[in-house]
Amino acid sequence: MVKSTVSKSFVGGEILTFNLTILSTSDVHGFVYPTNFVKRHLNLPFGLLKAAQVIENERKNATGPVLTVDAGDVLEGSPLTEYLAKFSTPPAPQRLLRAYNAIGYDVGVLGNHEFNYGLDYLKKAIKSTDYPVLSANILDQQKNSIANGAYRIFDKQGVRIAVLGLTTAYIPFWEDPVHIKGLQFKKVLKTARHYVEELRKKVDVIIVVYHGGFERDLKSGQETESLRGENVGYELLKTVKGIDALVSAHQHRLIATKLFGIPVVQAGHRGAVVGKITLKIDPQQKHMVVGASSELISTGKSPLHKKIKAIMTDVESDTQSWLDQPLGKVQGDMKITDPFKARVEESAFIEFIQKVQMAATGTSISATALFNNEATGFDEQITMREVVTNYVYPNSLAVLRVSGADLRAALEVSAKYFMINQQGKLIVNPRYLSPKKRHYNYDMYEGIDYTLDISKPVGKRVVRLMNKGHVIAPNDSFEIVLNKYRAVGGGHYPMFSEGKIIRENTEAMSELIADYLQKHPVITASVNSNFKIIK
Repeated sequence: MVKSTVSKSFVGGEILTFNLTILSTSDVHGFVYPTNFVKRHLNLPFGLLKAAQVIENERKNATGPVLTVDAGDVLEGSPLTEYLAKFSTPPAPQRLLRAYNAIGYDVGVLGNHEFNYGLDYLKKAIKSTDYPVLSANILDQQKNSIANGAYRIFDKQGVRIAVLGLTTAYIPFWEDPVHIKGLQFKKVLKTARHYVEELRKKVDVIIVVYHGGFERDLKSGQETESLRGENVGYELLKTVKGIDALVSAHQHRLIATKLFGIPVVQAGHRGAVVGKITLKIDPQQKHMVVGASSELISTGKSPLHKKIKAIMTDVESDTQSWLDQPLGKVQGDMKITDPFKARVEESAFIEFIQKVQMAATGTSISATALFNNEATGFDEQITMREVVTNYVYPNSLAVLRVSGADLRAALEVSAKYFMINQQGKLIVNPRYLSPKKRHYNYDMYEGIDYTLDISKPVGKRVVRLMNKGHVIAPNDSFEIVLNKYRAVGGGHYPMFSEGKIIRENTEAMSELIADYLQKHPVITASVNSNFKIIK
């Protein structure tokens, strides 16, 4: 890591220029300890405890004032958060927030996953923080911020610095309506423009912390996703004048650069890095920010923060004990040793998940995904650990009424996951690996028989599509079970939508799997090979 150096000039013994350091984390998702929970006593290169030690070191070594911010997605995303929200009695977000309070953040910002366990849980969490949690564009029915306001102003060496909090406005397209009832999600660009204009009259420096990412390539400006408003970071810095620094989030990307001359960071996820922006401030200038740099500091080799580790020991211990609960047994092989192969050829684990989804909703067609490459499937003895580390999202299920044309269109979207390289080898389309890993957007189906030919042009890869021995026609009608994220079109599946939902099961999938295993304590690994991927 190269540290930036800023010279200091003196007039009459007074320091005129100084460094303002902005340290940031984002998308930690409850990964406090350096573990993915696949087994006990891991020391992986991430975790809030490692980030905390890096933050402490950076504060000690800073040559000027420091602001520390968290850019959201605190409350959901790991077995630890699942335990605290669903299995701790009573639900206890405050136990997680002890760590954040001990780090001593100056501000936090709401992420989209803050809403996954409902508003009451979120409100309890906000009350448990020792620092303000911001969101300028998520309002209640009285048009007030649902958090602790839109912004905070800090005085650092006589310079007034505003931190403005923004959250992706796309939450209503993903979230259970019950969890966001009565809330208004205002457009990020319009909200930012309003507040930056207002703050420019009050402060000298404006820092935006945005739980959202970038919709265009940062160098070329080319679209990297559909311009639907989920991520607007590029347009934000291009069109909203007066922003001095941007802390972004949501996409789990590693970004440290300048965009339109403005320093930008995005600190990945799970606390694997700490974002650092250094602003050179000259109070004698009309525009006080006279220099800037951005960087990412890896936490992988950092020791765990001893004090905060001690504070969180009971949470970690309780979570691990919960994870080790036995739930059932497998006859046969339900392990996943090669995630790529498990997407090309149906695995017994995926077939099992499909069975659970169909049993829970009374449907005969199901779709699911192998969400990441950390999934290992089930051992002979199934524990809660294996359930929540394989099915990593708190998804509920929805049943949709769809047409044969809808099914074909959805399979064509899934088929984009693959491509054939110059050597003629079947590979994952790089667009699913960068700028963000999106394995979760490749679905596999049960209850239909189909073949995807990846040698064919995109949009014409479904070469076989049948149900019960009959070719599926465009006007045929089916009930299909999907997770709620996909059911409302998430992941670029426009053929699915809220309007096609005919019923729902609101229990989280981890609970549905546990319930299924209670009813079927011994399950048999089986594969019917209903789909083929060819080239």
